[in-house]
Amino acid sequence: MATFFRSANLASRVFDRQFLSPRPGATVNTVRQFYENLVPSYTICDIDCPDYSFRKFTDDGNYLVAFSRNHQDLIVYRPIWPTFSCNELCDSHDLPPKAKKFDSFFKQLYSISLASSNEYICKDFFLYMERHQFGLFATSTAQSNDTSATEGAIHGVPSIEKITFYLVRLDDGAILDEKAFRNDFINLAHSIGAYLYEDLLCIVSLRYQTIHVLQIRDSGNLVEVRKIGAFCQEDDELFLHSHGQAARGVSFLPGIKQRLLSFIFRKTWNEESDQTLRVQHLKKKFYFHFQDYVDLIIWKVQFLDRHHLFIKFGSVDGGVSRSTEQNLAFFAVYNMETTDIISLYQQNSSEELYSLFEYFYDHFHTNPQNSSHGNFISSHSNNVHALDQLRTIKNKANSTSQQFVKKMMASLPYTCQSQSPSPYFDLSLFRYDEKLISAIDRHRHCTEHPIKFISVKQPNVVKFKIKPGSDSGASDSRAKRISSFLFHPFFPLALSIQQTYMQPTVVNLHFRR
Repeated sequence: MATFFRSANLASRVFDRQFLSPRPGATVNTVRQFYENLVPSYTICDIDCPDYSFRKFTDDGNYLVAFSRNHQDLIVYRPIWPTFSCNELCDSHDLPPKAKKFDSFFKQLYSISLASSNEYICKDFFLYMERHQFGLFATSTAQSNDTSATEGAIHGVPSIEKITFYLVRLDDGAILDEKAFRNDFINLAHSIGAYLYEDLLCIVSLRYQTIHVLQIRDSGNLVEVRKIGAFCQEDDELFLHSHGQAARGVSFLPGIKQRLLSFIFRKTWNEESDQTLRVQHLKKKFYFHFQDYVDLIIWKVQFLDRHHLFIKFGSVDGGVSRSTEQNLAFFAVYNMETTDIISLYQQNSSEELYSLFEYFYDHFHTNPQNSSHGNFISSHSNNVHALDQLRTIKNKANSTSQQFVKKMMASLPYTCQSQSPSPYFDLSLFRYDEKLISAIDRHRHCTEHPIKFISVKQPNVVKFKIKPGSDSGASDSRAKRISSFLFHPFFPLALSIQQTYMQPTVVNLHFRR
């Protein structure tokens, strides 16, 4: 990002903005440079707030989403800015007690019950449709360890009696529609099992190996427009029944698996041009691994655009467990219109896919086209500082480059809406320890020391600090403590939430005073 402002002084920058014009297409990035001066420099430790599980700010900044501790209720807040008056000069005094309360910064809009008595809200699952201000939430019953395969189900994949997705209008809390899945398994953690692209939503059934593609209508209805799994074309099932195949009990591989095997076969066939050697090559590369290919299941899916899906295939164990590093995995690009797999990559050794990941990461990281903030999330495709970081890590891992590629590819397909668009994570403006805090929505191990945000232009200047936990610092260092951070997409406002085993949650509020 080229320097537009001639001075680091805020007042001088305001005058510069008045008389100078940024280059075409650089207006937003130029405005974001103001955040070098507008930082959350003041902290209210252990703020007086309701005992809720705070999930995230929506990407347009209009709402803060929270859940009740019993995972039954949805609570939505509107961020507001505190107003108060002092009898004397406020600069020499602390904030008045009234201003240190949670409701000075957030106004509760409503609280609604989403889950029934035997269901619970998945606190990690939330997707936001900015154009209509719709929120997608999920509830589920307890997971069953019975992995016995029923008709059409994959053996080894657990079952959940009921999973329900709710579409809620966040402005007033109206439940517009719902979609239920019974005796199925969908990975709801961190919204892994679903992906939202514009008005299209895909939900991955791991147990029945089906990709459900739904459209979210302007009216708020969830309409299923396509199912990809056992059948790829809309009339595949009708065709089989009309030819009596199903009636005679003939068993077929699922349609998506047929497409995968056909692509691997053709790719292997074309690798050897000599007719005499081609059969041996097929035996070695295709038939020898045939059962391994047949046993692959869909792990995760994302949209690349309205017509193409990016699908990760792997073993049953890797699809259910949290760690997938030791499992064989493939990535496929699938065209929903032609029902063809048009490219395939292996996670362990695909330098070609890694090259696409490095130079064109933003094509995997698909943001809503009308998002005013999500399009400016830093990545190694659009930010030279992020690219330098990635290449430094790659050079350090030069002796184990295959493991490095595998580790980088583990983040694909991209998890929908998993990064904060806050300008304080813009690597052109600030440096920070990504082991302690980053734009990615994940819990972190708590540190004893404040997290520093350092100016990129002035490497020795600490612009602000974020300190989770109690201000007294009197905590048991042996207890496991984790922190999460919720940054507003454009206000100098953040929540740090520290959770310690068998102790109350500590919420700190960081803002510009």
